[in-house]
Parts: sequence; C-alpha cells; structure tokens
Amino acid sequence: MIGALVIAGVLGDIWGWVAGVFGRIGDLSIYWLLLALALKTAESVFIAVGWRNILHAAYPQAGLSFKTAWGASQGGTAINAVTPAQAGTAAMIGIFRTSIPGSSVAGVTSAVVVQSLFFTAASVLMVIGVAIFRPRTVSKGSPSDETGGFFASHPILVPIAIVAAVAVLYFLWPRLKPRLISTWHKAKEGAAIFRNRRRYAMQVALPSAASYGCRIGVNVVFMAAFGIPISVFTVFLVASSHMLSGIFAITPGGVGQTQALDVATLRAYAPSGDIAAFSITQDSILTIWNVLLGLTVMLWAFGFGQVKDLLSKKGRHRAQEQPSV
Repeated sequence: MIGALVIAGVLGDIWGWVAGVFGRIGDLSIYWLLLALALKTAESVFIAVGWRNILHAAYPQAGLSFKTAWGASQGGTAINAVTPAQAGTAAMIGIFRTSIPGSSVAGVTSAVVVQSLFFTAASVLMVIGVAIFRPRTVSKGSPSDETGGFFASHPILVPIAIVAAVAVLYFLWPRLKPRLISTWHKAKEGAAIFRNRRRYAMQVALPSAASYGCRIGVNVVFMAAFGIPISVFTVFLVASSHMLSGIFAITPGGVGQTQALDVATLRAYAPSGDIAAFSITQDSILTIWNVLLGLTVMLWAFGFGQVKDLLSKKGRHRAQEQPSV
C-alpha cells in the first residue's frame, strides 16, 4: 500500500513537470519555437559532419556514411539528456565501434578527444572570461571549493596517494607496458586527421564552429522570447553558464545547475523570475527535442531492430569485445 502511494506520488510529480513544461512551451510564440528547433537541428547536423570526417580519416576503408555518424552522435546526445554521468557518450562509442569495421575502442575514444578539441578550447576561453567578469559563477558551477576543503582537512592523504600510485606503477609496469603500447597505436588511428592541419581546420574545426554558432543562436532566440536583454556580454554570460553546467553536470543534462548559474550570471540584467522562466523553458524544450531527434535519426540510420540491439548492454559489450583488424 505504501509502495503504491509512493509510486503514485512520483508519477504525479512527473506528470506535473510534464504539464508545466508544455504550459511554458505554450507561452512561446510558434515562430520563436520553430526557429530555436531549426537551429538546434542544424547544430546537431554540423556536429555529425565533424564526426563523419574524423572517423573517415581514421578508418578510410570503412566508408562511414553521414547518416550513421548523425545517428550515433545524436543518439548519444539523446541518452545524455536523460541519464547522468555521460552514459550517452559511452553508448555512442559502442555504436561507432559496431558500425566501423576494423575500429577499436581506443581509436574511437581518441576520436572523441579530437572532436571535443574545438569545444574544449572555447570552454577554456569562456572559463577565463567568466573568472574575470563573474568569479563567483565559476565557484558555484564547480565542486572545487568542497574538494579543496577536503584535502585541506586531510593533508596526509595527498603524499600517501602519490606513494601508493608510484608503488603500484612500479610493480605493474612490466605487464602494463605492452598493453599501453598497443592501445597507443590504436588511439593514434582515431587522431589521424591531425596529420593534415588544413584538413582538420576545414573538415572538423569549421563544422564545429558552425555548430557552436547555432548553439549561441538557440540561446539568443530564447533570450529574445523571454525578454532577456541581448548584448554581446549577456550572450557570452549565458553561453558560459551553460558550458559550466555541462562540464560539472551531476543531474541528467545538468538540470538545476543550469538554472542556478543562469540566475547568478544574469541577475544584474533581468528579474530573477524572467531568467528562471527562460532557463527552465529552454532546458525543457531542448531536452525533449534532443530525445525526439535522437530517436528519429537513429531509427532512420539503423532501423528499429539494430537500435534496440545497439542500445542494450549486451550489444554495447559485444561491440567493445569484437576484435579489430
């Protein structure tokens, strides 16, 4: 009886959230909504273009299609939107591993690093900018204060951890060395596009910049829809806020953290109620769209049966264990 009441309460909360989301969506003009979704879709397309080019350079004989690259990348985004701890990234690696003959987990993982390089550089620049103009925002967005306090109260743990790590490495190195060398050679395959800087600039950095521009455009659309003042500085603050919540995301999609950071960064420019409405609505709409777009593209790219197999734990494990050529 108690269990049934708890389940009913949880379902009631979920229904209230869904009803609230659609109520806020109803407050938006259809033109703003369609423009935001078009920009979000374009962002996803440009990211897929970059992925296709990176993996085509790494495994040219595989002939990876754009459709497959989009299905895997947007599918991973959809999973990340509803699960914590970047589970969608792990699923995406498994999908690419299955879809590309001769690929390896190390190679695809290094491709993830290559693909994120542009966005990492942009994030570093934004963190520096926010640290200069809004230093408290970085503190609110990261767990650095708590971590620093823990180590300050337990100073002996740092030298003990270092000594233990050195000892373990010393005794295990003879066994680890061959595996690390093999993994390194496989990882270099995923970063093959770096051998030609011009190719990287044209085929990866340029689509990444276009996708980032679309992401900024989505923010501007929602800011305009909710009357948030639009200037180069406020757009920069929103982009940096969302970037920080993504880096230190604990909840699925960084929900809650994003809203707190948006209010912290924009409270000098707009009422807190307007900022919260803007942030919650944008987060809710984009989460729903990421999931719907991810499912649609994956079904188009792989079909229902393959999508079910790829997203299962057994399917991902089989993809990782499959030997590479």
